[in-house]
Amino acid sequence: MQLNFPHLPEVTSVFSQFALHERLLKAVAELKFVEPTPVQAAAIPLALQGRDLRVTAQTGSGKTAAFVLPMLNRLVDLSGPRVEIRALILLPTRELAQQTLKQVQLFSQFTYIKSGLVTGGEDFKEQAAMLRKVPDVLIGTPGRLLEQLNAGNLDLSHVKVLILDEADRMLDMGFAEDMERLCKECENREQTLLFSATTGGAALRDIIGKVLKDPEHLMLNSVSQLAEGTRQQVITADHDQHKEQIVQWLLANETFDKAIIFTNTRVMADRIYGHLVAKDVKAFVLHGEKDQKDRKLAIERFKQGGSKVLVATDVAARGLDIDGLDLVINFDMPRSGDEYVHRIGRTGRAGGEGLAISLITHNDWNLMSSIERYLKQQFERRVIKEVKGTYSGPKKVKASGKAVGSKKKKVDKKSGDKKAAAKRKPTAKPKANAPLASADGLAPLKKRRTAAE
Repeated sequence: MQLNFPHLPEVTSVFSQFALHERLLKAVAELKFVEPTPVQAAAIPLALQGRDLRVTAQTGSGKTAAFVLPMLNRLVDLSGPRVEIRALILLPTRELAQQTLKQVQLFSQFTYIKSGLVTGGEDFKEQAAMLRKVPDVLIGTPGRLLEQLNAGNLDLSHVKVLILDEADRMLDMGFAEDMERLCKECENREQTLLFSATTGGAALRDIIGKVLKDPEHLMLNSVSQLAEGTRQQVITADHDQHKEQIVQWLLANETFDKAIIFTNTRVMADRIYGHLVAKDVKAFVLHGEKDQKDRKLAIERFKQGGSKVLVATDVAARGLDIDGLDLVINFDMPRSGDEYVHRIGRTGRAGGEGLAISLITHNDWNLMSSIERYLKQQFERRVIKEVKGTYSGPKKVKASGKAVGSKKKKVDKKSGDKKAAAKRKPTAKPKANAPLASADGLAPLKKRRTAAE
């Protein structure tokens, strides 16, 4: 399926111009929403028309309201008994699902619309009891939703609106089959909205072809524009221990309200967290091995200012919406341009300023260069005198920005064979009268026979 992204429709400058129900507009005013973000201005009018949408929009762009408001508008005046789930929102992580639930509740506060949450890490029986009350809007993660479905606790046959948020991330996390199964369960739906932070690959194109009908494609960000409002810097380092020294200096000298330090592994996240605590730095750590209570506690305390520093892996921090986040440190360089965009997209939100710093050793240089090419921009090179190391980048770089490697000299096969033969030591011939020992070294010695014998 070929994706064509047309020019965006004429945008609406204020929320009051949207054809939303008066009760929803009252909630919007109560929340002090005045001017819609680009994704809201482009997506809401089309969604209100009942169109299927495929929207590419970065993290922190206001996309949650872009699908929640049209969804609620469809449900607010539904007639008949309210004994069916009318809308389903699929998300990759429990934290993102919890945040979305709060948004739904805020926007629906002046309506009779009920919403519920089904994610992993929560009591299964309590969720089943909630489902028996049949919320109008159900928000959840694919794995636990399927468990409830298989247990006979969930009926999605009356869903009118299906929303897949961060669909690219759900696919990255291995939820492709679960997503397809849940979409099939919503076979009577009238509208599907699919949002992703990236254009994705073959898996995303496949799911788009299966679940969307004649969709409108909206691309609200090009990768070269994702970092607007955020300064992007690179600091070279000699090794991981040197990176830790740089992190300590940055946390002590940079001015920031909240900071996230990203690592690629749980082990490194725990290690950095331990070093920070040893230096009396108030910090929290967030990764997939943490149990749900610890994760909740870390996120809430970080949001409330109990700590200014959060150490996290990508999967654990995906979808976190934290006000006042103005510093992102990539201790480990992300493995792809898309992941880089997700990380730095957390700072510089809503027109604010942010700072993203990537720590680069010689092993990270080529990856960093490929991300620069992906974004079509060059990161600012920064040197901190107090923690300056010996590595400052490769001596020579290619046109692509990658380091020039030292290639092995080609050896002519024939001449190489001759040289090898010359170096080879001659095999010593046994003396004629030398005694022979058997292989096990235990048999009696035998005298070697001469040719005459």
